Amino acid sequence: MWQLLVSLALIPPVSDDPDLSWMSGAWLQCSEGREVAEVWSGQEQGLMMGYNLSRGGTRSGFEYARIQRQQDDHWAYVAQPGGMPPTAFRLVRHDATSAVFANPENDFPHRIVYWREGDRLRARIEGADGDPDRSIEWSFNKSELNRRCPP
Repeated sequence: MWQLLVSLALIPPVSDDPDLSWMSGAWLQCSEGREVAEVWSGQEQGLMMGYNLSRGGTRSGFEYARIQRQQDDHWAYVAQPGGMPPTAFRLVRHDATSAVFANPENDFPHRIVYWREGDRLRARIEGADGDPDRSIEWSFNKSELNRRCPP
């Protein structure tokens, strides 16, 4: 865990306005009887709104999310899985097709990573107290809003 903290400390803070428009749109992952839809609004006046809806298998779930400029003038991914209270992950790195958000004090995850590969949006959550290698990854295809996976 100390390695993660040291590596995050070496990354300069992100205070410029990141262009995260490459995340905007509707995204869908269909895999092994599960369906995960993720939708992101456009980026307007320092705010993007998003949600994630998972169906199938043994569990269903949802998450509200937003990416916004915080009062300290830094950007953060603010997650509310299952409608829980918000948890902020500070934007620590970004470029034209990727963004990394971190909150090493959160139990799981410590990092949220998004990147774009053509018509795919990839996402990964990683790092947990007691298990820094714990991770979950998604690969979403560009989709129409409210499209479902084929039966």
